[in-house]
Amino acid sequence: MDFDFNLILVPLTIGLGIIWLLDKLTFKQRKTRGRGKESLLIRWAYDFFPVLAVVLIVRSFLIEPFNIPSSSMVPTLYTGDFIAVNKYAYGVRLPLAYNKVLDTGAPEHGDVAVFRYPENPSIYYIKRVIGLPGDMVSYNQGQLAINDVPVATQAVNFDDSAELTSQLYGAGQVAPGQVLSATDAVQMSQQEEDHAQYFQETQGKHQHLVRYLPGMNSAQYAPFLQQESPEVVSSDGTQWSIKVPEGQYFVMGDNRDRSADGRFWGFVPDDNLAGKAVYIWMHKPPGLKLPSFARNGTID
Repeated sequence: MDFDFNLILVPLTIGLGIIWLLDKLTFKQRKTRGRGKESLLIRWAYDFFPVLAVVLIVRSFLIEPFNIPSSSMVPTLYTGDFIAVNKYAYGVRLPLAYNKVLDTGAPEHGDVAVFRYPENPSIYYIKRVIGLPGDMVSYNQGQLAINDVPVATQAVNFDDSAELTSQLYGAGQVAPGQVLSATDAVQMSQQEEDHAQYFQETQGKHQHLVRYLPGMNSAQYAPFLQQESPEVVSSDGTQWSIKVPEGQYFVMGDNRDRSADGRFWGFVPDDNLAGKAVYIWMHKPPGLKLPSFARNGTID
């Protein structure tokens, strides 16, 4: 989710709106010449400004579509899922400026949140909210806990479709010097899935699955957990404890051993929140394949 469509939509809507307003107040070509006989720019303003204004309002303040580009949220979300994001769940914000103009709510434990990546705010990330401001989040021998209360976790048997699990890796470069063909990507995805373990977690009102890979701890040398700071209370990579600062949130991917999340780069400021992921409305497999609606449903 690395492109903000508002970078195009907002300037275009404002520009056409100014032209539309100038014709209403000054030029008056639509009134004097008649419909279809105005200059090209003024005709565009009348034809497109109302539509763009509605789209901008809906995308900025109500619902915005996003496409999932990675496997960090498997099994909740897969690469190719198209989701709807509630833009007013965490406050109404101005497009591009991102200033909160109306406080309508805040993230809760277990929410799946979309936010601007703190290290590059032009990129959007999606992760699950684990720690709220003031929380103590800890991980010890495979057990996640919030404020010393273990998160309810239960091992489950989970088998997803072979089509979805074959998409865990995409063809192309996956690491420096490592390039996968389409066949190799499918084979690596299937081999990894054979060793995956799934657990059901309950956080707040949310009950969801998380995925672990035995013998692989991608966060063992996570930069954020290794640094010395007031927020990192203790850490040896496999066991860690952090304090979430006020006005910030700690997030993790559901695909716990394959997610570049807060364990690597820290916290999400409230100013970076974009909305709450609420619904999967389409899935598009890679390549020349038709979209599917079999995964449609709410996001827990």
